Amino acid sequence: MTDGMNARELFQSHNSLTYDDIIILPGYIDFGAQDVQLQTKITREIELAAPLCSSPMDTVTETEMAVNLALLGGIGFIHYNNTIEQQSRMVRRVKRFENGFITEPVVLSPAHSIHDVDEIRSKNGFSGIPITEDGTLNTKLVGIVTNRDVDFEQDRSTLLREVMTTNLITAPKGVTLRDANQMLRESKRGKLPIIDENGHLAALVSRTDIMKNREFPDASKSVDKQLMVGAALSTRPEDRERLEALVEAGVDVVVIDSAQGHSVYQIEMLRYIKETYSDLQVIAGNVVTQNQCAALIQAGADGIRVGMGPGSICTTQETMAVGRGQAAAVYHCSQHCREQGVPVIADGGIRDIGHIVKALSMGASAVMMGLMFSGSSETPGEYFYQNGVRLKRYRGMASIEAMDVGGGKRYFAEDEPVRVAQGVSGMVMDKGSIRNLVPYLCQGLKHAFQDIGVKNLETLHTILNSGDLCFETRTQSAQQEGGVHDMYSYEKPALGTRERVE
Repeated sequence: MTDGMNARELFQSHNSLTYDDIIILPGYIDFGAQDVQLQTKITREIELAAPLCSSPMDTVTETEMAVNLALLGGIGFIHYNNTIEQQSRMVRRVKRFENGFITEPVVLSPAHSIHDVDEIRSKNGFSGIPITEDGTLNTKLVGIVTNRDVDFEQDRSTLLREVMTTNLITAPKGVTLRDANQMLRESKRGKLPIIDENGHLAALVSRTDIMKNREFPDASKSVDKQLMVGAALSTRPEDRERLEALVEAGVDVVVIDSAQGHSVYQIEMLRYIKETYSDLQVIAGNVVTQNQCAALIQAGADGIRVGMGPGSICTTQETMAVGRGQAAAVYHCSQHCREQGVPVIADGGIRDIGHIVKALSMGASAVMMGLMFSGSSETPGEYFYQNGVRLKRYRGMASIEAMDVGGGKRYFAEDEPVRVAQGVSGMVMDKGSIRNLVPYLCQGLKHAFQDIGVKNLETLHTILNSGDLCFETRTQSAQQEGGVHDMYSYEKPALGTRERVE
């Protein structure tokens, strides 16, 4: 006996269904939630431990968000409402944050000054600098400078030869990370230079990096053991220069950030990227139909970003009367993309764990979120208080505020004399750190997968396509019944915290 409808039957009416319009029918449980695995791919080549991406919005993703989300198994996409130098610097800081073996460490010479160390700390976020004879990796290691050597020096023009530590403990090239960790522990040093047979610096190992390896076993890392990070760029010809800088900084994946991605501009940019940097993974979008997906995949897309107008601060569907309900968009797009071996990222419309589950159940391999991460301590901007509530600003990239500093590139509106906003600016409550939020979301996903009766995303997509995953539509009264109702007051768990509602 089969209750409900499979996805094909659910969408055959061509209704523009949203996540709230549907409910997933439960399956059979014969395993624990701890047995669920959330590994997924966001492009043909990039795999994550958690299906979570942060949106390239200027009130959501910069260095701190990208670093912490990568440590927790997801990936952040750094926005482009900035200069090329600013964006590439953020990418570089993420790549250098946690490395295991740092294979190309920044080095200085004895003739450099403490001021040069300060600049590196400002640019890259660290200050443990090996010193070689001429400030390159081609000459012998002669010392190292750390915070303890320079923090209390008043004269920042002091040369490094006067303050650097020369009594070095080093390890030979080829040492294992475990042995390097043991040497750091025994020496009580923070940095361990790795040298070759000629005394040249081959790599650097940091004690803080090794500690992070233990604390964050699911961290998203590239083959060189650096944290993974994505970045956004537009379809404008001048962003080819931005692309070059991002690649030089070490970006792992770029997303071509367009509100309507089925355009000659995006196809030309896709082809340029693939011709120029054939190994670089590219996510294209945003799209909501199969024809749009087909065009972008044919042009070289490695991942497809789906969603037009479902975001909490987006008014595209109201203003332009163009778009699609997000559940329908994700399902239809994923049907074509799955045949091509291209993952779908569901972008927008996520307000809680249940919406993430529904996006994945429609065929998405991951979700991209702005609202869910907004207001967290890792987002850009300062907290402020209004009526006793701690808040942060959150705005759509098509809001007038965002377009004033470059957001119009996403909507082909940067140079228009009259601009029509397709988003709003607002405020969101403090959510604390994503170091609490992301584990909460992942645990919720594991319990949801258990209720559905699947242990991983691959199985979920298999039963979606076989017709064994069943759904029903929800009336307004069903949606009301499925939430809290008829209470005078209650405590509502919200994003890993508890808040009292009256």
